[in-house]
Amino acid sequence: METFNYVKASSIDKALVGATQAKFIAGGTTLVDLMKLNVEMPKTLVDINLLPLDKIEKLSDGVVRIGALVRNSDLAWNHDVQRSYAVLSQAILSGASPQLRNMATTGGNLLQRTRCAYFREPSAGTPGGYGCNKRTPGTGCAAMDGYHRTHAILGTSDHCIATHPSDMCVAMVALEAVIHIEGPRGKRTIPIADFHKVPGDTPHIENALEPGELVTFVDLPKPVEGARSLYLKLRDRASYEFALASTAVVVRVEGGHIRYARVAMGGVGTKPWRSHEAEAALVGKTANEANFRAAAGAALSRAKPRTDNAFKVELAKRCIVRALRTATA
Repeated sequence: METFNYVKASSIDKALVGATQAKFIAGGTTLVDLMKLNVEMPKTLVDINLLPLDKIEKLSDGVVRIGALVRNSDLAWNHDVQRSYAVLSQAILSGASPQLRNMATTGGNLLQRTRCAYFREPSAGTPGGYGCNKRTPGTGCAAMDGYHRTHAILGTSDHCIATHPSDMCVAMVALEAVIHIEGPRGKRTIPIADFHKVPGDTPHIENALEPGELVTFVDLPKPVEGARSLYLKLRDRASYEFALASTAVVVRVEGGHIRYARVAMGGVGTKPWRSHEAEAALVGKTANEANFRAAAGAALSRAKPRTDNAFKVELAKRCIVRALRTATA
């Protein structure tokens, strides 16, 4: 780990002073790990734990506003979240460990970086080290012909196939969350579907944040009346493991027909992956096994598997079908 300056900010305005050359730290559950590996080497850390961003509020229009410093455990066990956004509570509780969830924050979870072994190798992107275009653009992607069993099959490019690791973000994509950001040039909002970036030719650009910007809140839209939601995660072991495939669904069924559907996937995409194809295949159709399978097929129609992760195509399809079957039962 490289040496760094440490600053504790008492207000958002103070946190943003000089922040273009710094990193914000709250729970530190990802950032500190990456600093130890010399993947992240900030010159300054700005501690934001004193900022008034640790509340969950229900607004007058039915929106639930989540402060960026709300701990994952508090969010998962919040009464309003469990009652109206069950998919989010289930997703958070399926990830990490209780100790990590007690420290990890909403904003930090949004900014998680891939667990690709090549990306996290200290020498990656350096002469003699593994190629990693996320670390050093133009050095290649060692995962292409190396270990890629856990890597992405959707949203990949010739420059990167790293999987996005978050469970929380998959649920938030299905819920169509909106992210509030504040920075040197003021405030703005970004739909979560536009927040994370696919690698394309620039895999080192992972999200829509500009230098010095800080995530302040996440808004969950008013719940869809009559809808049910579910998060299903498939992994190598039952706890403390990242998804090989996961599905977040929000569906409303009336008279045996699906009137509303949102489908998002984790473990298979370079970003939390919303499937508009699956949603189009569901809406207006009877809630039955055949239509669930058709939707799953549509969701994976653009998959680009490699040799060792080709099993994810069928695994993800089965995950979608089972999630839809359970949510509509």
